[in-house]
Amino acid sequence: MSSLHHLLPIIFLIITINHSFGYLLKVTKDAKTHQYTTDLLIGSPQLQAKLVVHLSGESIWLTCPPSSRKLIEHGSITSLVTKVQDSKYHQNPVTGFGGTGYLAEESVFSSAGDGSTFKIPVTCSEEYLLQGLVTGARGVLGFGRSKAAFQSRTISSFDLPRRFSICLSKSEGFIVSGPHVSNSLSYTPLVTNGVNGKGYYMSVNSMKVNGRKLAIGHSIGGVEISTIVPYTTMESTIYEIFTRAYVTSAKKMNMTIVDPVAPFGTCFRSQAKVPDIELVLQSVLVKWKIQRRNVMVDVSDSVMCLGFVDGGLGMDSLMVLGGYQLEDHVLEFNMGTNMMGFSTSLLNEGSSCSKLMEAISTPKESL
Repeated sequence: MSSLHHLLPIIFLIITINHSFGYLLKVTKDAKTHQYTTDLLIGSPQLQAKLVVHLSGESIWLTCPPSSRKLIEHGSITSLVTKVQDSKYHQNPVTGFGGTGYLAEESVFSSAGDGSTFKIPVTCSEEYLLQGLVTGARGVLGFGRSKAAFQSRTISSFDLPRRFSICLSKSEGFIVSGPHVSNSLSYTPLVTNGVNGKGYYMSVNSMKVNGRKLAIGHSIGGVEISTIVPYTTMESTIYEIFTRAYVTSAKKMNMTIVDPVAPFGTCFRSQAKVPDIELVLQSVLVKWKIQRRNVMVDVSDSVMCLGFVDGGLGMDSLMVLGGYQLEDHVLEFNMGTNMMGFSTSLLNEGSSCSKLMEAISTPKESL
C-alpha cells in the first residue's frame, strides 16, 4: 500500500459554464485595499468565498473547508491529469510570502451564468498566507500564463476559447471568457519578461504628456498589466522625468500645485481639465490614452493627485500599469494570437463595465 506521504488531497472548483460566453465573474473593488475580488460558493452546504483577482497569478488557491476532501494517490491518472506539481506552490501577491499547499476535493460554484457545472482543481492554503489580503478574502484567483491558473484550467477542461476579457471598475466590473466584449479595440502584442514569465506585458516605446514626448532616451520596454498594484508604478528615473514633464504641462494650464498626499508625490488643486497621458506602443499609430478619470485621484473635494507612484530603483520592469489606470477599460487577452486588445475609456462612450456585463448576460443575437 502506498505511504500517506504519496497521497494528495484534491479540491475541485465547480464552475457554472454558460454555452454562449463560458464563465462570467462579477468583480468588485475594496475601497480600503484597492484590491479587486470575486465571490464563489464553496462546499455543501455552500459557503461564500471571496477571492482576490490576480491577473499575473500562477494558480488558484484558498483556505479550504474540511468537508468533502478526498485523498488520491500521487502518480495516479487523476493526479497526472490535474498536474499537481504545477499548483502546489503559491504566493501571496501583496506580501510576497509563499507556501506549499495541497489539492483536495470540494464543490465550488460560480455565482454567474446559467449553464452546466463542471469541476476544476485548486490548491488549499494555510491561513497565514491571507495576511495583507482584503478583509474576508479566502484566497487568490490567478489568471496568469500558467497551466494552474483559472483560465488555463477552464480552457483545458471545457474547451473554451483561449481568450478572456476583463473590465475593472471602482463599483462593479467583470471577467468573462468567450465573446468579443467590444468591437472597438486596439491591439498590441503580448511580450515576455525574463523575471516573471506568468504575467501579461505590453511593449511601450515612449510616453507623451499632452502630446509632448518624454525625453527618456530609450524604450520603456515590457510594461506589466497588474490588478494587484493599485496605481501605475514607475522606476525612479522614469518617474522623475515623467512628473517633471507633467508639472510643466500643468503649469501651462494654470493648475495650482499643493502639498503631496501619500502615497502620491504630485498633487494639485482640483479642476476638470488636466493634461492627458499617452503610452505609445508598437507604433505611433497604436496608443493607450489615459485621461482625467484615470490620471487624477480625487483625495478630497479640493485636492487631486497624479495617480502614479515612485517604485524605487529595484523594479523588475521600468513600469507596472496599475489597476486605477485600467478601470473603465475593456482588456481582452488572447492566448491563441498572443495579443491584447484595449478600449478607450467606456465613460467617454456613456457606458460602463456594469452596463457591458448586463449586455453580456442578457441573451441576444449579438453584443
